[in-house]
Amino acid sequence: MKMLLLISLCLFMENEPDFVKQQKKYPRVRNAYQEKETLLRQRLQDAGLSFDNIHILITAYKQEESLTVYAKAPKDSVYKKITTYRICARSGRLGPKRRQGDLQVPEGFYHISHFNPASNYHLSLMINYPNRSDRLKSKASNLGGSICIHGNCVTIGCLPMTDNHIKEIYLYAVQARQNGQKNIPVYIFPFKFSDKNVVRYRETYKAYPDLLDFWDNLRSGHDLFIKDLKELNVSVDRLGNYLFAK
Repeated sequence: MKMLLLISLCLFMENEPDFVKQQKKYPRVRNAYQEKETLLRQRLQDAGLSFDNIHILITAYKQEESLTVYAKAPKDSVYKKITTYRICARSGRLGPKRRQGDLQVPEGFYHISHFNPASNYHLSLMINYPNRSDRLKSKASNLGGSICIHGNCVTIGCLPMTDNHIKEIYLYAVQARQNGQKNIPVYIFPFKFSDKNVVRYRETYKAYPDLLDFWDNLRSGHDLFIKDLKELNVSVDRLGNYLFAK
């Protein structure tokens, strides 16, 4: 019941015509704007962008414990890297999340589904795990959920960023939502797909061919994004594999 009420609250807020105004009704969001708005405005200005006119995209690498925010003007197609943050804690191991209680951080192509300005972890951005690929790839009856990018530095399958950094990430997302970006992409990868890393992990996980195939599938999307810096056009086939249309 508590989760249903939270989701209803989040959905109500996301349908408000002035999303920033609605979010600022919450003390933590007001505080984040007071502390961080000047910094973020300058950071975006340095990149040739405006705090009041952005869309964003987020990538995360589990092994490197890093999360990067990209931004662009809504009329543009190519993103610019804005800043990278350290993910301050991680549960589980490399590999996707496939069931409730496995402690895993998901891997795949997601988007922000809900904003929580009154989170138990300061501020939270929930992603749409499990997505269609997760459902098709898993045989579990309960895949779990409530996976977030959030504050604090504790986690069971989420991406904790500390209260200080979540203020910045949350504000980027709020501004993007205000500018009409309903599905903010969040791409989560096991590690950076350099040739050296791929060789290393193929050897380490050679006993798990299904996992290696899954990572090859993720790498296709990863490399396409890194090459073009454009939001991916992602779909899923009947086996749960990601497809990337150009």
